[in-house]
Amino acid sequence: MSDDCLFCTIIAGDIPGDMVLETERVVAFRDIAPKAPVHVLVVPRAHVPNVAAAAREIPEVLAEMAEVAQRIADAECGGQFRWIFNTGARAGQSVFHVHGHVIGGGELDWNPA
Repeated sequence: MSDDCLFCTIIAGDIPGDMVLETERVVAFRDIAPKAPVHVLVVPRAHVPNVAAAAREIPEVLAEMAEVAQRIADAECGGQFRWIFNTGARAGQSVFHVHGHVIGGGELDWNPA
């Protein structure tokens, strides 16, 4: 846990989050500025700065995050979703605690291909 991390503060329950799902190692809560009908952040309880560090340091938790993302998509998006990680400020990461954005709930008008 990091004392100056917004997500660590939400995980600790010191500030509210609109929780969707919680496990022993992962939490999921709604984004405060959603970009789609469903926009949920999937976050490990362990403070790790980005997805590459998560793959290196807590790969089993990263796998659990994927399972949680699918559970949310199954419940809210008919099982179809995008799972987006921003790594670095220029890529749009504003909280440096790894988190995957579960995006779905309708036709999405952005296609990276």
